[in-house]
Amino acid sequence: MKKLLLHLDTDPVASTFDQAVAYDAGVDNIIAHGGATRDNVTPHVHGMIFTRGGKNLKNSAIFIGGSNVPASDLVGKAVKKAFFGPVSVSVMLDPNGSNTTAAAIARKVLTDYDVKDKNVVILGSGPVGQRTALYMLREGAKKVTLTCRSMERSKATVKEMKEHYGVEVLPGETRSDEAVKRVLSDANVVIAAGPAGVCVVPEMALENNTSIEVVADVNAVPPLGVAGMEVMDNGTEKNGMRYYGAIAIGNFKMKVHRGAIASLFESNDAFLDETTIYDIACKIDNEQ
Repeated sequence: MKKLLLHLDTDPVASTFDQAVAYDAGVDNIIAHGGATRDNVTPHVHGMIFTRGGKNLKNSAIFIGGSNVPASDLVGKAVKKAFFGPVSVSVMLDPNGSNTTAAAIARKVLTDYDVKDKNVVILGSGPVGQRTALYMLREGAKKVTLTCRSMERSKATVKEMKEHYGVEVLPGETRSDEAVKRVLSDANVVIAAGPAGVCVVPEMALENNTSIEVVADVNAVPPLGVAGMEVMDNGTEKNGMRYYGAIAIGNFKMKVHRGAIASLFESNDAFLDETTIYDIACKIDNEQ
């Protein structure tokens, strides 16, 4: 029986990237629908769960993507609601690649490095930054600070994280180069998760810093997110710091993405989201 993947994307056209990765993960055929909303996905879900029964349900699965993360989360809730008890299929939620990317960042940072009792600063309070903060706390980080240019917005984000996940994340502001330097003054791990083409960690913010041990950056578009970073850096030692660039992180993200897709077809009741995708990433070799 063929492995079928229902691809529900909140964007008007379903992502070619996500479909290519799914085929590379061993999916036989993809049924793709763009413009997915919480109000229109139920018939598509029923089409997946009512056409196969019993042990054959595990040969069908659902992937939820799209650039609008909150909208994709709502689709995920609607998909769950459409199931009938054990009559379900496995689901993967990875809007904008946020879950797999954050998992890859965390695992790269943890390559031969223990974050326990360390101070982590994440520059960028979007979905990738938020999920990376969750993983750093899970691994025992002493303090995690999530920053953006507005302290007000940072405070609102960490408040939402506490309400949703029950975690304590500190807010930070990076409105100027001087503000970045201040927030990094006692950081052991620095993660740049800002927008493409924006340097969020300037050279002056790293000068004379004796606490930073690991630096990671997901921005592959020049200028890169961290001054002195190269996209191919993969644990490169520079000025006493270990650097991980966007390509090294991205290569591992692809492994996590493919591994998560493949795992969907092991059962008919898995739900892979920001909490469970990290479990899969932890089982994959992150050295290469």
